[in-house]
Amino acid sequence: MAGNSQRKGAIRKSGKGATTGSGGQVRRGLEGKGPTPKAKDRPYHQAHKDAKRTERTQATRPKRRTTKSTEAEWVAGRNSVLEVLQAGIPVTGVYVAEGAERDGRLRDAFKLAAEHGYSMLEVTRGELDRMTGGAVHQGLAARLPSYEYAHPDDLLERAALAGEKPLIVVLDSVTDPRNLGAVVRSASGFGAHGVLIPERRAAGMTAAAWKSSAGAAARIPVAQTVNLVRQLKAYQDAGCMVIGLAADGDVSLPDLELADGPLVVVIGSEGKGMGRLITETCDQVVSIPMANHLESLNAGVAASVTLYAIAQARA
Repeated sequence: MAGNSQRKGAIRKSGKGATTGSGGQVRRGLEGKGPTPKAKDRPYHQAHKDAKRTERTQATRPKRRTTKSTEAEWVAGRNSVLEVLQAGIPVTGVYVAEGAERDGRLRDAFKLAAEHGYSMLEVTRGELDRMTGGAVHQGLAARLPSYEYAHPDDLLERAALAGEKPLIVVLDSVTDPRNLGAVVRSASGFGAHGVLIPERRAAGMTAAAWKSSAGAAARIPVAQTVNLVRQLKAYQDAGCMVIGLAADGDVSLPDLELADGPLVVVIGSEGKGMGRLITETCDQVVSIPMANHLESLNAGVAASVTLYAIAQARA
């Protein structure tokens, strides 16, 4: 009944031991102990064990050089931007100047950008002048992302993952980005696992190279190396044979017997061909038979002919 001081829990009894009623004990028992630790932070959880195993594996694996990327590049002009979008080259944004005249090229560029999901931004003409470095942009420009180069070892791993014998194309100081793009396109079309180029004194993956590759640069990796001779020797140590193309080669391309094995194909620069040290590193120097010995093929065409012959031999 109301006011009954004899009701259990109504008063706190003196003395030690548990008392009737919560006395705040239930409230303290319900206090939170903080957020639940993530699975990988619990010592007895499988995720924690997997994370530790991965750390041990990475600690014993030799560290790779950080991949290098070129600076982001601008493509200016209505025809140039339209060609980039039509070729499927990835861009980070399409920029149009305020008040730019709407013609067929501009409408086509907007349509392609929308289809690919690229952002379209309107800026002042002065700002577009500044971003493109004063190029003749005709009120339209596109920004290409920086190109991330693969590590040379990635090309071997790509072949291993596919269960195929490596086929790698190496360019020795090819300076024309259009030739680089053409080689990348042929390498992708004929089943190569990647293209390797030097970091210095050679063409990189610029907008011109992307355009010449016809989008193939998005399907096949391009790697860079500081020392081409050293990397060729590393490929040889990994079990690859290295052949180089030269007009005075010891072996004619139709007689090449190394085509069906792990192979690295070296193509020299447009004017001087392969360097001396590169030539000395090759296991064989191969020539493409020509009807007229005075004629020569540029790097892109030579790569296409050679890779086609190798693909036929492997088939």
